[in-house]
Amino acid sequence: MTASRVMAWGDRYALGIARMDDMHREFVDFCNELRTVAPERLLERLDAFIAHTAAHFAQENRWMNAVNFPACHREEHARVLDVIRDVRIRVEKGDAFLGKRLLEELPPWFDNHIDTMDAALAYYLKEIGFDTETETLPEGKAASAAPVEPSCECAGSFVRASAI
Repeated sequence: MTASRVMAWGDRYALGIARMDDMHREFVDFCNELRTVAPERLLERLDAFIAHTAAHFAQENRWMNAVNFPACHREEHARVLDVIRDVRIRVEKGDAFLGKRLLEELPPWFDNHIDTMDAALAYYLKEIGFDTETETLPEGKAASAAPVEPSCECAGSFVRASAI
């Protein structure tokens, strides 16, 4: 299956939090692999991609829960994972077109998600001193509500485009 554009990892995606950057690099690698995977391996690799994406989102969701970050970001993760899982079911039933559309939509969605929601999260985590290795705040520092509610528009466009 070939679709989508090649995503190149680089400074454009790096947010300065090693665990987050590592997961994002793996996400980019998966997206690129799915562009060219042999048809007989597509479902197997989609399953691996879904498992990776679920772990990726769960990691960020734990951090957001720990620091009381706005729910909009977690909600976007849930919507996008639901779309990917739905597309996987449809591909298994023979809808190769929808699989191709997913691979076309992931790169622009990811670009927007990194630039908005993940950039805001990374900034906030660094600003309050959240330790992503131990997933804790500095001793004596309590989580308070994050000051900025990021926009949810990037999820809506992905979900609409992927439902074609």
